[in-house]
Amino acid sequence: MSIVTRDLRRPSAQAGDNRAALRRPVKLKARVRDRRASRFEINVVDLSLTGFRGDTAFTLTPGERIWIMLPGLASLEAEIAWFRRTEFGARFHQPLHPAVFEHIA
Repeated sequence: MSIVTRDLRRPSAQAGDNRAALRRPVKLKARVRDRRASRFEINVVDLSLTGFRGDTAFTLTPGERIWIMLPGLASLEAEIAWFRRTEFGARFHQPLHPAVFEHIA
């Protein structure tokens, strides 16, 4: 289940933030699988049509491909864009359909 803490009407306006997609804060538990077939749980903290930000105790490498299993959806392929300490950002290989995004977020 997800909990939306606020409804954002436009992309983030943080300095240096050039996101093109609406990003919504969420609280989701999800499972991730990497190419080595390692499986682990992450916390998804925000979501957009094109990607997500997560938190995990596992180390991820920018450029690494992963498959994320969000509640109620088939596995989605994504690429790690950045990783700092326990936080990371990833881009979906195929953007989410807007109706799927609204259902999750």
